[in-house]
Parts: sequence; C-alpha cells; structure tokens
Amino acid sequence: MTEQNIKLDDAPLSKFHLKITWLTFGAHFTDGYALGIIAMALTLIGPQMELSPMWMGLLGSSALIGLFFGSLILGAVSDRIGRQKIFSFNFVLITVASFLQLFVNDPSQLLILRILIGFGLGGDYAVGTTLLAEFTPRKYRGRLLALLVVLWTVGYVTANFVGQYLADVSPSSWRWMLASTTIPALIVMLLRIGTPESPRWLVSKGRYEEAHNIIKKYLGPNIIFDETIVKTSNSYFALFSKKLRKRTAFSGLFFVCTVVPYFAIYTFLPSVLASMGLKSNFMADFILNMFLLIGAVVGIWTMEKFSRRTMTIGSFVILTISLFLLGVLPENSSILMIVLFSIFTLVMSAISNLTAVYPAELFPTEIRSTGIGFSTAISRMGSAVGTFLLPISMSTFGFTVSILLLTGVLVIGTVAAIFLAPETKNLSLEDSSTPMDTRKNLSLKESSKPMDTTRIL
Repeated sequence: MTEQNIKLDDAPLSKFHLKITWLTFGAHFTDGYALGIIAMALTLIGPQMELSPMWMGLLGSSALIGLFFGSLILGAVSDRIGRQKIFSFNFVLITVASFLQLFVNDPSQLLILRILIGFGLGGDYAVGTTLLAEFTPRKYRGRLLALLVVLWTVGYVTANFVGQYLADVSPSSWRWMLASTTIPALIVMLLRIGTPESPRWLVSKGRYEEAHNIIKKYLGPNIIFDETIVKTSNSYFALFSKKLRKRTAFSGLFFVCTVVPYFAIYTFLPSVLASMGLKSNFMADFILNMFLLIGAVVGIWTMEKFSRRTMTIGSFVILTISLFLLGVLPENSSILMIVLFSIFTLVMSAISNLTAVYPAELFPTEIRSTGIGFSTAISRMGSAVGTFLLPISMSTFGFTVSILLLTGVLVIGTVAAIFLAPETKNLSLEDSSTPMDTRKNLSLKESSKPMDTTRIL
C-alpha cells in the first residue's frame, strides 16, 4: 500500500457521501411524515367513520405492523441480493400506496395501504441505514447516521403542521393529509435511480473487482478497502450464534424500549395531554414539536460528547424517572407536568438518534441488514402493540396505569443497557461489529498468516 492510499473508513467526506446521506435522509423524512400524519388524520377519520377504539388503535399502528414485516423480510433479502435493489424498490411501493390513500372508502382499505407503506419503510430502515453506514467514513458515521433521526423528527413535525392546517379545510381533508406523503416519496424514488452497490457487501460476496471499481469511480482512485470481512452466515440463525446473540438481544431491547413509549404517546398526543389536564392546541403542539427538534439536535452533540454506552444508560434513567412522575402526579400539578413532559420529549428525541447509529455498528457486513432489520422489526412490532393497546388501556384502566406500564418498558431498557450495551464509538465499521473476543482471536490468526484475500488493494 503506497503512502497516498487511504482506507475506505478514513476517506475524506465527498459529494458522493453527501448524496447517499441526503437520499437516506429523504427516506427518514418520509417515514416521520407518514407516521406523524396518521395521528392528525385520525382525529377526522374517527368521527366520520365512527371508528371504535380497536379500529383507532389498528389504524394508528398499521404502518408499524408493515414496518415489522418490511424490515424483517427486506433486511434479510438485501444481505443476499444486495443493498441497491431494495434501496430502489422500497420507494416505488411507498409512492404508489401513499397516493392510493386518496381513494379509500372504509377503514379496512386504509389499513391495507398503511401496512404496505410501512412494509416499504421497514425495508428502508434496514437497507438505507446499512448502505449509508457502509459508505460513510468512521469520523463522520455517527453524526450522519444520527442526522437521520433529526430528519425523521423534521418529517414528523412537518406532518403535524400540515395536519393542523388541513384539519380546518373540510371533513374529508384527511384524504389529502394521507396522500400528501406521495410528494416526498416520489422525489426520493426518482433521485435514487443509479445508486451504486455497497463495496463492503460486494467484498463479502467475493466480488472484489466490482467493489474496487465502485470505490474508484465514486470515492477516488486512492481510496482502498483494507479491512477483514469476518465470515458469518447470513441466515437469521447467525444472529443468535454465541458471538452475536448478546448484541442481538441488546439491539432489539434497546430499540423496542425506546420506540414503544415514543409512538404510543405521540400517536395519541391530544388524548394523553387531555388525561394530564393539559389542553391540546396549536401552541401546545408547537412547543412540544420544538422540543422534539431541539432534542434531536442536542442528541447529536451528546453522542459526540459521550460514549454510546453512557448516553444510552443516562437517557433511559432520565426517561424512566420523568415518565414515572408524570404518571403519579395529581392533575393540579400542571406546571410541573409541563416541565416533566418537556424533559421527556427532549431526551426521547435525543436518544432516538442512537437507534440509527447503534444497530449499524453492532453487526458484521454479511448480516448487517439482517441484524438492523431484525432489530427494527422487533421495535416496530412492539410499537404497533403499544400504539394499539394505549387507547384501549386508557379507556379501561385510566391514564396512570397506562403511563406506569410504559414506564416499565423504560425500566427494561435501562437494565438491558447496563448489562448488555457494548461500546462501538470511534471503531472502524468491521471492528465495531466484531465482538471483542472474536477480534482478539482474529488478530492472533492474522499475525501468523499472509494478508486476507478479502482485502482490496
């Protein structure tokens, strides 16, 4: 290797890196928008279609159900056939299904379309995050992956503002709310045409020349791949092998314990605020949305300042305490409730940044999309169940019991982080995804062997 050669993980940030980043950003914006707009639309659909609490819960969680299957299935498929094909296919499905929401006549039709939208978004969670992580240099990986959540939050907040505006137009404006997801989805679909395959995936399949040509064309002639791909079975069973099962358990628990309270509370935010004795109006929603945005930005700074493990444990502790207090405080504690809910919103938005970063760093290249897909699937199924059950729980058991149940989810997340969370910050992508004991064994083997054939020079 000559002096001017630079490893892929240490490459300077280029226009191509920014293009891949923006294409993935667009997907997360669309995801946040699609999941956010249903909360606003349901306020009109519910009375118009005379929906029961069960149907409200089903429609509120429908995209999350699709996300479960999409991330589980398409993540695994991309580890077999490549990232690029799924990266392009996802948004064809999302665009078509989003547009068809304009013509639904009953809740069952809407349920099917929302599941299809979620299916495409779930695949993009697994594949888009993987593709971005595998192209991005380690110096910028954490920040760029964390920005995905910022854009998700921007999409979610944008949906709230669009919903607030369209809600007063007509009783049927919910159709335009839902169909408006077509606009960002179509833009992303068109811009993704011509996206190259991941060099890391190509190397894992032994297609070294193709990987070298992509690196040379898009990143420069002096950029090389000089890392060992640790050979791993790309079946789901590999996630539960001795060397990966601890990481799989942590990734799933961390993800699900973060998003279950998030989606359950914010999908039915007006009802939650009313149960706390707080009035839901434009100004209240605006303030909380600003805290979501500020929290997302603060989360990037926090992630750079602290280790992955420290940020995860600290965030779960704060979230647990604040939500517990919200559940047990009397209704006349309005000011304190506002403060606690603002803290909860800020920290929840901040830790959500790690949901785009941690899973991508936990799994080897050959099974990265499968691992991210599995973690996303578990989280979205948990979110779907939580979102479905919250209105039923609040009508049956009341606000306090429902909030304490969600607090229990955060307690589980705290315990999982303390006992299972590894540290992956500042490591190369292959090192961060290789458990320490495996890394040591690999080092010993490599010291007595010629250079591995999975290195591209």
